[in-house]
Amino acid sequence: MSRVRAAYAGIDAVDRPEVWIALRPEAEVQAEHDAALAAGGPLAGLLLAVKGNVDVAGIPTTAGCPTYAAGPAAADATAVARLRATGASVLGVANLDQFATGLVGQRSPYGGVRDARRPAYVSGGSSSGSAVAVALGLADVAIGTDTAGSGRVPAAFQGIVGIKPTLGVVSTAGVVPACRSWDAVTVFARDLDTAEAAMGAMAGGPGTRPWPADAPLAAPPGARVAVPDDLLGLAPAWAAGFAASVERLRAAGCTVEAISFAPFLEAARLLYDGALVAERHAAVGAFVDAHRDDPDAGLDPTVAAIIARAGSLTGSAMVRDLARLEELGAVCASAMAGYDALLVPTAPGHPTREAVAADPVGVNSWLGTWTNFCNLLDLCAVAVPAGTVDEGPAGPAQLGVTVLARPFHDAVAADLARLVLLAPEPVAAPGAAAPLPRPGVPWSVMAGASSVPLLVVGAHRRGQPLEHELTSRGARWAGTARTSAAYRLLALDTVPPKPGLVRAAPGAGGVGVVGELWQLPVAALGDFLSALPAPMALGRVELEDGTWVTGFGCAADAAASGRDISEHGDWVRYLEAVAAGG
Repeated sequence: MSRVRAAYAGIDAVDRPEVWIALRPEAEVQAEHDAALAAGGPLAGLLLAVKGNVDVAGIPTTAGCPTYAAGPAAADATAVARLRATGASVLGVANLDQFATGLVGQRSPYGGVRDARRPAYVSGGSSSGSAVAVALGLADVAIGTDTAGSGRVPAAFQGIVGIKPTLGVVSTAGVVPACRSWDAVTVFARDLDTAEAAMGAMAGGPGTRPWPADAPLAAPPGARVAVPDDLLGLAPAWAAGFAASVERLRAAGCTVEAISFAPFLEAARLLYDGALVAERHAAVGAFVDAHRDDPDAGLDPTVAAIIARAGSLTGSAMVRDLARLEELGAVCASAMAGYDALLVPTAPGHPTREAVAADPVGVNSWLGTWTNFCNLLDLCAVAVPAGTVDEGPAGPAQLGVTVLARPFHDAVAADLARLVLLAPEPVAAPGAAAPLPRPGVPWSVMAGASSVPLLVVGAHRRGQPLEHELTSRGARWAGTARTSAAYRLLALDTVPPKPGLVRAAPGAGGVGVVGELWQLPVAALGDFLSALPAPMALGRVELEDGTWVTGFGCAADAAASGRDISEHGDWVRYLEAVAAGG
């Protein structure tokens, strides 16, 4: 059975009509899928669900309100177009909390989206249909959006991965805004490798926020991670699950310390309790105001009330709250100084649909405890499954945690998320595609972050005394390598001991020398070179496959006095021979 046929059969079998706003005809998707497989591409063969506030050509963009769309979208949103260009085939448009306003997934005239495993519980929102389509194995990847946590809370409840990138690195062209200043387009997948590949394909391009030349490409070994000093009454079983995630970080060599979380919480409250929510009225307020009293408009009463109230806020209140946000941003940045990331629970608990119906605003606000501040403080985030919480007869709840990091430290967040991720037992997936292999570079490089390969053959190799000079600059190990058979390896008289790599004269009997390739941010390479002590130097080195990369050499006078150890062809092997008395 083809992947497309399996998906449509699965849609019929799971009987979750509330997941979708519109499905494309199966034959149309099959033709697109076949063409994508024939053309190849990083995402060829994967099926994509798209949140209903993101344009898909030929389908009305309702944003969860049937009367909002004037007609079918004329073109794909940029994010959709970029994923299609790399091989993903659009399955359909997924349900959401109306106008992307909510974290519960229940505020939609198309129906409240139920949890994939426990139908009496909420799916999480606002990217509800996107997350459940992935969790059920109907789609392989999905587009969500995230202003207050909508790309993270549903990921937690569904036991999947959600990447919320640095603001602006994914185009929002063709996306109905919620709060334009703090909206991000996100990715869901069942595993982190696939999510990274999809984010790398979707991010970047014209009009997006440029990556700085010093954006790190990896988390450093022994990273320092901050956690909240107060888990705010998190239920004991949920707190124990979070503590287990902290211990996994420590077991991986990370330092984990508590910091004051009060300024983060105050910043979070500004998004809905202050004047910043006025941006929601700026986005769709004119439509809501004109149709609020029309029973046929399809407006969700909770959403309509939130947006209408936002229209009464004054400009002076907005200026005041933006000033306070700037102050809190400085305080939070100071609290995170010296740390590589912040680890938080993604959600404080998993409410039932009944509880949300009884208190739609209160429960929604509670769900945003650990998410609302993220975009306001310009942080990136990776939400991953981290085990389960026993909740009795209803079955286990999926526990999620989120790694947050500074803007453009997306690779750091992803690396640390790998250390805490615990993949859950999957929901029965009808023919879902296998996970993609781990990308060879972080998704930020795929999206345009600078990266320069550097060949090291001695003291900067992994486990050697100067490795830290690379890792502290955000470098990423990219594997072993060997030079062409045109080099000599010399033991130099330096502290610590280092080898010198020199190109042999023609006919002088060169050898291939074993080394390692590291990827460095462009700015880090310049900084590294400026600090490089004599007699070391950087130049062009030929690899055994004929390519040339930047690599280590040494000054001529040092080479002349160095001892030829080319017979070993490997600095580490030479050190082992010396240690053994050879």
